[in-house]
Amino acid sequence: MTLDRRSGCPINLSLEVFGDRWSLIILRDMIFGGRRHFRELLNGSMEGIASNILADRLKRLMELGMLTKADDPSHKQKAIYSLTEMAITLVPILAHLGAWGRVWLPTSEELSIRAELLEKGGPPIWEKFMDELRHEHLGTPLDTAPGSSVRATLQAAYEAVVAEKARNASPAV
Repeated sequence: MTLDRRSGCPINLSLEVFGDRWSLIILRDMIFGGRRHFRELLNGSMEGIASNILADRLKRLMELGMLTKADDPSHKQKAIYSLTEMAITLVPILAHLGAWGRVWLPTSEELSIRAELLEKGGPPIWEKFMDELRHEHLGTPLDTAPGSSVRATLQAAYEAVVAEKARNASPAV
């Protein structure tokens, strides 16, 4: 796919890829949520993407070389989407966007805990996460020591904040 180029400016060209409302949300859900099937992406996003928009953005992200699509070996009627190296290398950018949003925008505690951990972990956690994504999506060997994955650590932190908020919201007995 060729981009409609208003200029050769790297910021402009990046915005032509990500300037729509949904592309980064889809990539976020694949990277952080582990979603790889159409239905998971459609039903798992709290932002509520329409199915026709999701189909269009998935097609566009594939044309741009950010995703691949293959038949799911576990189900003949399903396809599985995978991130390419091009998409995996967005992890530091998404970490920076999350850090910026935490400072300047009215975020919720449970939805910003992942951004906080990524910000505090910095490049070492980003690299580990990208290695895990390469293993999951590209089949590369995992060179990191066994232990909790970055996605599992981020998810556990999210769940802990949600549980703490639920405890604090419960009326005292």
